[in-house]
Amino acid sequence: MASNDKISSAVDSKTAGLNRNGRPKGAQNKTTKAAKEAIAEAFEKMGGIKALCEWAEKSDDNRKVFYSQIWPKIVPLSVGGDQDNPIVTEIVQRVVHS
Repeated sequence: MASNDKISSAVDSKTAGLNRNGRPKGAQNKTTKAAKEAIAEAFEKMGGIKALCEWAEKSDDNRKVFYSQIWPKIVPLSVGGDQDNPIVTEIVQRVVHS
């Protein structure tokens, strides 16, 4: 067996049965999934939504942190309507004479 044949044989045996295409579309990384589950569990143990609301209402700084850092990470990134109820944009210009 030539040297190149040995290398090819070794590579083929190590990669046999592996998914060369990676994870299916939309499937989460196991580490990411575990981290999200741990964060959700900690959130619930710390009082859940009620505690989050109380914390945000405690001070203006907390409210700013909530709306600038937490809220943007949990709302969907895209906003869209459906065909039956499209989003309508209206631009109104007013000229005020004094």
